[in-house]
Amino acid sequence: MRDLKRLFGYLGPYRRDMFIGMALVFIETVFELIIPVLMAQLIDGGITQRDIPFILYKGGQMGVCAILSLICGLLYARFAARAAYGWGARIREAEFARVQQYAFSNIDHFATSSLITRMTTDVTVLQNAVNGGLRPLVRSPVMLLMGIGLSFSMNPELAVVFFVCAPILALALGLILHKVAPMYGILQRAVDALNNVVQEGLTAIRAVKAFVRGEYEEEKFEMVNARLMQTTQKTFHYATFNLPAFQVCMYACVVLIMWFGGNMILSGSLQVGELTGFLSYVLQVMNSLMMLSNVFLLLTRSLASAVRVSEVLDEKIAFTSPEDAVEEVPDGSVDFENVSFKYHEDAQEYALSGVTLHIPAGRTVGILGGTGSAKSTLVQLIPRLYEATEGSVRVGGHDVREYDLRALRDAVGIVLQKNVLFSGTVRDNLRWGDADADDETLWAACRAACADDFLKNMPKGLDTDLGQGGVNVSGGQKQRLCIARTLLKRPKVLIFDDSTSAVDTATEGRIRAALSRIPNVTKIIIAQRVTSVMEADRIYILEDGRVHAAGTHAELLATDPIYQEIYASQMKGGMVNGAAV
Repeated sequence: MRDLKRLFGYLGPYRRDMFIGMALVFIETVFELIIPVLMAQLIDGGITQRDIPFILYKGGQMGVCAILSLICGLLYARFAARAAYGWGARIREAEFARVQQYAFSNIDHFATSSLITRMTTDVTVLQNAVNGGLRPLVRSPVMLLMGIGLSFSMNPELAVVFFVCAPILALALGLILHKVAPMYGILQRAVDALNNVVQEGLTAIRAVKAFVRGEYEEEKFEMVNARLMQTTQKTFHYATFNLPAFQVCMYACVVLIMWFGGNMILSGSLQVGELTGFLSYVLQVMNSLMMLSNVFLLLTRSLASAVRVSEVLDEKIAFTSPEDAVEEVPDGSVDFENVSFKYHEDAQEYALSGVTLHIPAGRTVGILGGTGSAKSTLVQLIPRLYEATEGSVRVGGHDVREYDLRALRDAVGIVLQKNVLFSGTVRDNLRWGDADADDETLWAACRAACADDFLKNMPKGLDTDLGQGGVNVSGGQKQRLCIARTLLKRPKVLIFDDSTSAVDTATEGRIRAALSRIPNVTKIIIAQRVTSVMEADRIYILEDGRVHAAGTHAELLATDPIYQEIYASQMKGGMVNGAAV
């Protein structure tokens, strides 16, 4: 309940709509409860006496009450919908904004499919709980209390029946809720699993078709879909027990009241109209209990979703900008002082261990190493995408933890190993680097990244639509567009994380030449090819998360066996007795 109560804090301007809706439900219920009293008066004072004017008068009053009740119900629907869907929209906005604040380590705590479910299905459950549950939540207690009170005023002896049947119904509903409550959390996790398979299958549809694995993916989907179906069936199998339990109690009440009420009529202690009105209250009271049980079912499911949504909102941000943060990066110098890093606190081994290196501003540095040597991890510490577990990382002479995150990341341009483009045009994607860039500036960045040659061949040039995830361009073209986008940031530190792996060596050489003409920018190049870093001012060799060697191309080629092996395998095809052949 604490999570649900906390989420109601996001009602904001829709709080007024919710209270108006609750007031309308109360008024609607009062009008409905007046009708049985009028009905009893109509039967006993009009029909039995054959008093037509009295019948018309009471009938008119009942009609007015029904119309006013209908109007209140229609108005309630409008205000309840505004409150529910406005509330849901604000929760989704809060979740999405929170995720944008996450560090990479925070994102690692959630599967992408789970975050999608928490922002869609779970919020929809909460909306439905308000839209479908607010009316019975207000109506049921009012109808229950007033119905019992009015029925006691009509005939206290018959009203005793409520005290026999109501506890039995409450016990049955309590057992059902106790059984169903934990199942809703399992159900939402099954939805997570289904979304995960759908997301993977659609994202990798080209690979699926290329490897002819459509049947395998269908089997995976059938498995998680069947699991979701079985979980849903089991959950709602128990949830629907409340209907037969209600019907048994309701009809038992009706039979008992008809039996005792009939005997009272025969003895002259009860009139037919009073029995009719009393039965109306019985049905209203029992219906209110039924609606209340449905509210508890909605509430139980919404509590499971509220916990999942709150987990996103309550996720402790791994790191934020400090107070009195440094707002400007002086230069592009980068220093690692005895830096160690592991992805999780309880991890057995460090991804990086004791890394110390110094990169003066404006220099070009290459980083080589085998797969899993933590090259990408190293450079992701510079813009503070992750934070060093031990030691310190400095940019421009300041520890990265002293900077405002926005200022630091604006000064560090990184082309990630996994190139990402967004739906929209080339122009839209490039302007992620500079929102105010004009066409001349965009084309200049494209020329530096060697992206202008293929863009000129496209009919719409910069206005070419890239499709979802940039599916309309090749891998090499995507890499060049990502480089152009990063250059538009005009960063002081420029990081290329194996970002020219999909382009040919000639194009890569042109990109390197263009980058060398950019002044006063520190360039850090992670590469698999020796040719990508041969001209760097300094080359670092990483092995198992440690700096194995450092030097210029000539120095490493003369002294370092790992560099010699990489060079020989790529340039001359092998080594014989430690010498390239």
